[in-house]
Amino acid sequence: MSSEREAVKQDFLRAAGLADARRELLSGDASTRRYERLSDAAGAKSIFMDQPPAVESVVCPPGASDVERRALGYNAAARLAAGSVAAFVATAAYLREHGLSAPRVLAHDVDAGLAVLEDLGDDLYATLIEGGAAETALYEAAVDAQVVMQAQPPPAVLAAEGVCWPLLSYDTLALKVATDTFLAWWPKLVGLPPLGEAATAEWDALWAPVWVRGEAGASVFTHRDYHAQNLLWLPQRGGVARVGMLDFQDALKAHPAWDLTHLLQDARRDVSPELEAAMLDRFLAARPELDREAFLADYGMLAASNAARILGRVFARQTLLGRPQYRAFMPRTWRYLERNLADPAMADLKAWFDRHVPAESRA
Repeated sequence: MSSEREAVKQDFLRAAGLADARRELLSGDASTRRYERLSDAAGAKSIFMDQPPAVESVVCPPGASDVERRALGYNAAARLAAGSVAAFVATAAYLREHGLSAPRVLAHDVDAGLAVLEDLGDDLYATLIEGGAAETALYEAAVDAQVVMQAQPPPAVLAAEGVCWPLLSYDTLALKVATDTFLAWWPKLVGLPPLGEAATAEWDALWAPVWVRGEAGASVFTHRDYHAQNLLWLPQRGGVARVGMLDFQDALKAHPAWDLTHLLQDARRDVSPELEAAMLDRFLAARPELDREAFLADYGMLAASNAARILGRVFARQTLLGRPQYRAFMPRTWRYLERNLADPAMADLKAWFDRHVPAESRA
């Protein structure tokens, strides 16, 4: 970290009354954010979020055309928030307004990319389950929180604490550019030759109906990265507020299945088919207005698209950028993808993978 950036952080902490707080760096993820735990003289703890504004490409302006979004870069095309503190502040407030547990924002500077957040603790779902906690009750609460999150029509703009953030839709272009990262990164990782024009054109034609269905169903507020490493258990709270939420700044209006694909086909931990089926049943029982058959069909197709995105954009890309720890997650994600492709409705996509990504290239 540059001394200039550290000086900006010190000035921010001083203005927030935390200049003398002890700072402990927390482990990060694949993003460009950094987190520290702050402890003040009285022992009170908070989380210091640092998102340098200049390290990400620009976000999607409302009303931008597909051509404009592509020209602006991946964040604009995929409708990612680029770690925006404004997005985090506005989205956190929206979640809390609806009885859900997102961290309170104790101080923020949008332009500097800095914020101090309520510390929700360390009891991540993934950690608790690994330690022996019963997973069913945790997943039931997470599904119930999804029902609450989707209960109200989402606003066009999220506004709180002096900031506004547009809630855009997870549209066809965003789904396409995300899924297409498989083509860009997976062959490089495993040593396959670049795919030719014919294979790429067939890929586009086969996935297009999935992306169109995803956009057509984009009707609910969506966390967008809803899985066991972004959920915390807060048993001292009641109801769905027991589910603490992190990393929601990329929220969009999306298909009601989207967050469930992350939760129930979690790339970082095994979720059994039995638990997945039980949680889908629980969700659909709480949403009787949804057509079960159509919803499950969309769920499987969007889950396949998401698995391809994760294998390409996240795991292959990060491995090639020098983070080999992501290799450990690849076999699991392939299993999810292959399970989704086994649906007869996806037989043509399965055949595409069988022709162009042989079994020995799927690990």
